[in-house]
Amino acid sequence: MKSILCYGDSLTWGYSAETLGRHAYEDRWPSVLQAALGSGVNVIAEGLNGRTTAFDDHLADCDRNGARTLPTLLQTHAPLDLVILLLGANDMKPVVAGRASDSAQGMARLIRLVRHHVWPFDYDIPDILIVSPPPLCETANSQFAAMFSGGVEQSAMLASLYADLADEEECGFFDAGSVAKTTPLDGVHLDAENTRAIGRGLEPVVRMMLGL
Repeated sequence: MKSILCYGDSLTWGYSAETLGRHAYEDRWPSVLQAALGSGVNVIAEGLNGRTTAFDDHLADCDRNGARTLPTLLQTHAPLDLVILLLGANDMKPVVAGRASDSAQGMARLIRLVRHHVWPFDYDIPDILIVSPPPLCETANSQFAAMFSGGVEQSAMLASLYADLADEEECGFFDAGSVAKTTPLDGVHLDAENTRAIGRGLEPVVRMMLGL
C-alpha cells in the first residue's frame, strides 16, 4: 500500500468560513483524494489551522511553525511514498512573514527536512509535491482583512515562486489556484466545493508521481 502525508494548514484541516467550523469529512480535499485513489493508497491528513511554512506565530495557542513539527510527523507516519506540502497562506500575515518570497524560503526549508530526515529502518525518501494555495481575495471581513494586510498581492506570487522552486528541487508541483478560489467571506478559506476541487485536481498528479 502507498502512503501519502498531506501536510498543510486550515485548507487541509477543512475550515469553513461559512459555519466557522469544519467542513464535513467527505468534503475535505485529502478525503476526496483518498476516495479517488481507492483502498490501495493511504492518504494521511495532517492539517492545522494557522500553520506556516517555517515561521513562528507568537499569538498562537499551539506550535504552528511547520518546520518544527514536520520531522515528528514524518517519523510518526513512516514509511511514506509521497509528502504533499500545501502551505504558505498564513505566511502572508505581516506579523508572521508577509512576503511570498519568505514563503518560498520556508517551503525550501520543508523540502530539506524531508530529504535529510533520518528515516527509521532505512526507509526510502518519499517524493515531494508542492502545492501553492489559492490566492487570497478581497473581503469585507475587517478582522481578516487586517490580519492579512497586503496578502492579496503577495499571495498571487506564490504559484510562480513555488513552481520555480519545484523545478530547482526536482519536486512535483500543483497550483491549487488553477482549480479553486478563496471565499470573499473572509478572503482566505474555501467553501466546500472549492475544497473538494483541490482533491479532484490533485488526483492525476498524484497518480503520475506514484506510478498508479
